[in-house]
Amino acid sequence: MSTTKVISLGGSIIAPDKVDSNFLLAFRAAILEYLERRQDSRLIIVCGGGAPAREYQRAYRAVVPEADADVLDWIGIAATRLNAELLKRLFRELCLEQVITDPTAVSVFPGRILVASGWKPGFSTDYDAVLLAERFQADTLLNLSNIVKVYTADPKTDAEATPLDSVSWKEFQKLVGDTWTPGINVPFDPVATEKAARIKLRVIVAGGRNIDNLKKILYDEKFEGTVIGPD
Repeated sequence: MSTTKVISLGGSIIAPDKVDSNFLLAFRAAILEYLERRQDSRLIIVCGGGAPAREYQRAYRAVVPEADADVLDWIGIAATRLNAELLKRLFRELCLEQVITDPTAVSVFPGRILVASGWKPGFSTDYDAVLLAERFQADTLLNLSNIVKVYTADPKTDAEATPLDSVSWKEFQKLVGDTWTPGINVPFDPVATEKAARIKLRVIVAGGRNIDNLKKILYDEKFEGTVIGPD
């Protein structure tokens, strides 16, 4: 039986201010190498929105002061779909399915890679990644963003915040809360957190730009990051 891993690839990594083609080149090479070495493995890549999402959301807020949360989400979702289409084309030989826009509707996994985007308002692509992990019985979900580790508090505002190598879902839920707002800046969104905790999913939070570290995670070697797991 094949092994499936899910990568929730933050938009801040794909397009921090513009599309980072150097990162995509290195990421693509690492993924192709992994799948060549691990012939029994498959990957699901779920793309975030990044700079395009933030830029267009800011424009909407500037024109419509009382911005509607659902509209902001839909704008962000459109950006995730643009990024996902790019990723699908980068892996065209191994990604045989169209970009997945509804994680509850997909039932087949042709090829070695599936690429997914945002689905609908109310949560981020983290939640879509959890649903796909559940659907295809993934053993691990890698949450790659500009956050290297989970901290006990926001290190930008709390000088005493310390990094964690591991944390239970119960404790992690206390850190991120239970309310979703478009553009929320947390290691893993609250809606995805609730679902992942319920299905006892193993999630690794790590910095997405460190390709060598990504390889260590994929090959089950010692890595830098935070493991979130069952209580």
